[in-house]
Amino acid sequence: MKQEVILSVKDLHVKFRLRGRELYAIRNVSLDVYKGESLAIVGESGSGKSVFTKTFMGLLDANGYIPSGEILYEGQDLAKLTREKDWQKIRGGEIAMIMQDPMTSLNPLKSIGEQIAEAIRLHQDIRGADRVRARVMDYLRDVGISEPERRYKQYAHEFSGGMRQRVVIAIALACNPKILICDEPTTALDVTIQAQIIRLLKELKEKYHLTIVFITHDLGVVANIADRVAVMYAGDFIEVGMAEEIFYDPKHPYTWALLSSLPQLGQRGEELFTIQGTPPSLFKEIRGDAFAPRNPRALKIDYLKEPPYFQVSPTHKAKTWLLDPRAPKVDPPEAIRNLKNLEVVYR
Repeated sequence: MKQEVILSVKDLHVKFRLRGRELYAIRNVSLDVYKGESLAIVGESGSGKSVFTKTFMGLLDANGYIPSGEILYEGQDLAKLTREKDWQKIRGGEIAMIMQDPMTSLNPLKSIGEQIAEAIRLHQDIRGADRVRARVMDYLRDVGISEPERRYKQYAHEFSGGMRQRVVIAIALACNPKILICDEPTTALDVTIQAQIIRLLKELKEKYHLTIVFITHDLGVVANIADRVAVMYAGDFIEVGMAEEIFYDPKHPYTWALLSSLPQLGQRGEELFTIQGTPPSLFKEIRGDAFAPRNPRALKIDYLKEPPYFQVSPTHKAKTWLLDPRAPKVDPPEAIRNLKNLEVVYR
């Protein structure tokens, strides 16, 4: 059964003008987001994950711009929107975002209940103070906040970090979006609260028929929420596949390196694996495979020519010359070969 595409990015470029120079933040990427899925975008800090999704909502800062490419959503190209009034029709009511730090999203001068009520009045056809208040109570209960009548009147500083994140999720739900972008929403939380927030998002996805785009550098989090994974490096998607394909049959050396960094794969008494080197400068044009200088298994062609996508399965593709029929056989690291025996990594 063919999945319905809810948002389609085609040949997207994003640049930033910084100190008289241009930074190539997103380099000619294409990606379809399917209705009702949980898509995780993973990669190191600075790989372009947040920049990519901010283009869906017109949230690039003043120095950022889209020189070419398309972001197709319900018949319109979001990359062509320039007026704030047009973006206001998209933000919240169509595509909502949960940020990493809830304190930057919450107004310290307004009660929690009033902030959720404000989103309802802006994005839903619900009128009357009593009806709006009742809907706020529903959202508070849905995100797991007990005693909603008391909590309605409280302010952000009276909530813990995990509770604040639940409030931010409630505000996003109150906008009644079709797509929910979660930008590292569990990074600042301890592992127990992380697990609760991930479980909550999975429940809300089903109840509200959401499409979720989850941004993270933590593959352990990905294992618990993603249907599909897109691995980003230096402003480009280097591997895309179903979650089980990425975890149990990864093909790109960068994906191997990310997975090898999982604490579960560490050996007692040995140092955890780390990726050596640093990502390339995005102020310069990248030649070949961007990961080649950090890849101990790099081929000569990796330094000369950018690889195309090679199709591994109908749902799995990767940009690596190792998949070319002419390439020598290169085995993944031992940790990757052992992944299939480590059931706790995925799900």
